Amino acid sequence: QVQLVESGGGLVQAGGSLRLSCAASGRPFSSYPMGWFRQAPGKEREFVAAVSKSGGSTNYADSVKGRFTISRDNAQNTGYLQMNSLKPEDTAVYYCNAGFYVNGNYYSDNYWGQGTQVTVSS
Repeated sequence: QVQLVESGGGLVQAGGSLRLSCAASGRPFSSYPMGWFRQAPGKEREFVAAVSKSGGSTNYADSVKGRFTISRDNAQNTGYLQMNSLKPEDTAVYYCNAGFYVNGNYYSDNYWGQGTQVTVSS
């Protein structure tokens, strides 16, 4: 079992930055890749970024590449999503997730946090 708790969301102006955190418990944090997803009102949940077990490999959605950075601290059982140059279209509830890789592609397992709201004003 994996329990995930997100924090760090809030209201920020366009061009600003936020850092999301994902505190993990249960199964050893270093035993699974983790990812971030987001869901905007009226839209489906979409992939944002993922990081391998060690933190040495990362994947990003094209929409956030170059602006967002995913990382993890296995000693602290915490994952992070640094979001810079935020745009109004980044407004969504952000969820962290435990998952796995198949042929270099990240897939979500059925472990999700409760989400944290990010709102970017124009």
